[in-house]
Amino acid sequence: MEKYSCETHINQALDMFVAETKEFPILNKITEDKELSTKCSYCEEQATYLVSSK
Repeated sequence: MEKYSCETHINQALDMFVAETKEFPILNKITEDKELSTKCSYCEEQATYLVSSK
């Protein structure tokens, strides 16, 4: 499972990830080349972080 998040929604993304997967999340900053085309899972802003399990 992967969730993309902007700065505003990072806490929500972390909380939802743990609630849905019952796993410890890994938080990674998105590289600049992917940042341009990736949107936040909760709004239309550009994603800054990727929350995943691996």
